[in-house]
Amino acid sequence: MERKYVKEILEKKKEEDVLIKGWVHDTRDLSKIKFLILRDASGTIQVTAMKDNPAFKDMDQNRESVVEITGKAIVSKQAPGGIEIMPKKIELITQSEAQIPIDISDFSKTELPKRLDWRFLDTRRKEVSSIFKIRSSINRHVIDFFHDNKFIIINTPKITTIGLESGAESFVVNYFDRKAVLAQSPQFYKQMFTNGGFERVVEIGAVYRAEKSHTIRHLTEFTGVDFEMGFIKNENDVMDIIEEMFKYVLTKVKEERKEELEILKIELKIPKKIPRISIAELKKMLVKQGKKLREDDDLDAEAEKMIGEYALKEFNEEFIFVTNYPAKVRPFYHMRPENDSKGTKSFDLLYRGTEIATGAQREHRLEILQKQAKEKGIKIPKIYEDIFRYGAIPHGGVGFGLDRITQRMLNLDNVREAVLLPRDVERLTP
Repeated sequence: MERKYVKEILEKKKEEDVLIKGWVHDTRDLSKIKFLILRDASGTIQVTAMKDNPAFKDMDQNRESVVEITGKAIVSKQAPGGIEIMPKKIELITQSEAQIPIDISDFSKTELPKRLDWRFLDTRRKEVSSIFKIRSSINRHVIDFFHDNKFIIINTPKITTIGLESGAESFVVNYFDRKAVLAQSPQFYKQMFTNGGFERVVEIGAVYRAEKSHTIRHLTEFTGVDFEMGFIKNENDVMDIIEEMFKYVLTKVKEERKEELEILKIELKIPKKIPRISIAELKKMLVKQGKKLREDDDLDAEAEKMIGEYALKEFNEEFIFVTNYPAKVRPFYHMRPENDSKGTKSFDLLYRGTEIATGAQREHRLEILQKQAKEKGIKIPKIYEDIFRYGAIPHGGVGFGLDRITQRMLNLDNVREAVLLPRDVERLTP
């Protein structure tokens, strides 16, 4: 007999012989009747045995033990989901220790740090597994979107010398008899291959930042979604793609993960038109609300939250593009408007009051690139300059954090909840 998943049995609601396998979620002994709740990757189902059932004696199992049960699915109005299993045979595959290190019930109150120490147990909870099923769908549909829009999927090195010169926020590693760094971004490589004839490239991969940040938003290793596109008119072309991507991904996730979204009590809102407002305009709005920032200041977390509230109130949108950031707080390779040497053709995307992406039109003219780098006191590596010597095209792109997208989409308190095994200043295991 082939194994059936719990969800399949519950959906069919058919009386039939079945073979199920999974973990013992819970047991109850009422003297003449015993209940065992079995859990697999798809859900939970009740197994019921009366005292005269030969399998009655095998119903007493430690929680989280792994069992294989052969029996008959019976339609029952009293059973959760309308179906229960009358067991004929219960085989113990592995015995769990009686004392489980963390609470993995549906109402767990174990603190996040301890849950992360025992993450493989934590993910057995339906609330936690729902997060990662949704994250899996986000990942899949992001790739589908870019594939359908003629982007080439690339994979770039994570051990590199790009960034070694400054060392700022880089993890320096021994590479045989030399020093190297873990890549802070695939930025250099994206630009290389956009100009290498691909025109449109995208990568989902690990990004490393040696930031000693102790916040609910920052990690030292995160999953980046980075794309670059060529022959653009300006930064609005990049924002157009981002807007279409989120409409597509949110729609697909909403269709595909109804059950998980319901478990997490999340209502996804599909954007109609994401507003695009300059940072200068938004700073004026912030002043009226008692938040004053200087002309060249970046936005802090409080300002982002206030702008998110503004977008929802004024436009009924959870997303907002903040545009034209000051050159002072942007990289040297961000293009500057012809009539504004202090600004940049750049943007951040805020989602529910938190920045989830930074993008811009890049400067593709080598002499201007060199001039802007000199202004910031940066010496451009020759390997980077070479990209622009042999026919560089107008291009732009963006870098997202997949972890932060998941966090904001699901209203999670901490970005670490959206990562299976997060890395931060303190955490290096498991």
